[in-house]
Amino acid sequence: MPGRIEDYGLIGDCESAALIGRDGSIDWLCWPRFDSDACFAALLGAPEHGRWLVAPTDSAAKSSRRYRGDTLVLETRFETSSGAVLVIDFMPPRGGRASDLMRLVVGERGSVAMHLELIVRFGFGAATPWVTRIDEGVWSAVAGPDRVVLHTDVPVHGENMKSVADFTVDAGQSVAFTLTYCPSHLDPLAIPIPDVHAALADTELFWTEWIAKARPVQRWSGEIKRSLITLRALIHQQTGGIIAAPTTSLPEQLGGTRNWDYRYCWLRDATLTLLALMNGGYYEEATAWRDWLLRAIAGSPEDMQIMYGVAGERRLTEWEVSWLPGYEGARPVRVGNEAHAQLQIDVFGEVMDAMHQARDAGLAQLEAAWALQRALLEHLGNIWEQPDY
Repeated sequence: MPGRIEDYGLIGDCESAALIGRDGSIDWLCWPRFDSDACFAALLGAPEHGRWLVAPTDSAAKSSRRYRGDTLVLETRFETSSGAVLVIDFMPPRGGRASDLMRLVVGERGSVAMHLELIVRFGFGAATPWVTRIDEGVWSAVAGPDRVVLHTDVPVHGENMKSVADFTVDAGQSVAFTLTYCPSHLDPLAIPIPDVHAALADTELFWTEWIAKARPVQRWSGEIKRSLITLRALIHQQTGGIIAAPTTSLPEQLGGTRNWDYRYCWLRDATLTLLALMNGGYYEEATAWRDWLLRAIAGSPEDMQIMYGVAGERRLTEWEVSWLPGYEGARPVRVGNEAHAQLQIDVFGEVMDAMHQARDAGLAQLEAAWALQRALLEHLGNIWEQPDY
């Protein structure tokens, strides 16, 4: 069974994101993009649908967690009767490289027996990959177009269609794991793998430098910074598109059927998103979002949608993942969103307001933006009396 929704921690590299439970299990990850198929889908089912567990073998271990300062580096501390370890989880921003998911286990006190269970299931839990050792300490899992590569010094072996390992971490010792996504046609050994400790330092620097640009506030500074960091984690680095959430089919009500895919970019969020970024002092991200918006809705005003894909894709065909039982039995599990074809008149006002807020805040004016606003307003004059559908 997955954990409670509120107990999951978020990490990401500004192009994809993972959810980690208090038990040390990564139960959700879509690779290589927010809206790609999940290779860990236990959040909507069970461990056999894909997860990555790193945790003490002692089932009575106590856990606590925190983010490391103002970053998206997640630390989970496990205490057992024999000692304590810190599991540090993070995804380094890519910077043009492949996407890496890194886990570092650091011994703090005594000696702790640990267990690793890696279950990769591409296609939202449907495809079991072919796993092979391709070099010393390097394992490849491949199915169709997808491949992940595990780098670790810990001896890993196959058991019941999963990769497992048992190891012990002593005080002062650290054990590293790097899982890297790459297209299956590429040579995995040709992809450079950054040193885990150097990548951790770089990831901390990325987030601390980014949040240092935030406009100072008098109250709720910590909460506002954490909200800004979370918002930044949902902005696609390459396109500037901002997704509503990194998940699909988490239910509005447990056991219910209102389970939607929110891994897309809603225009209705435009004004609030722009205001949050600009109020925080982040005009570069606001500009990137404004430019994404212009690209996404470019064309005939009659064709404007209420939502788009991360890069502005228009076709978000909805289908049901029949083999996943859903979060606590909430079915169906949906991928895609039929609402992209709906007419919702209020979206025109929100887009106009977003453009106005951007202009009013001093973002560089674009002739295309004003031309688009005029075209949208003219179209709205012809359809404003039509009912939403």
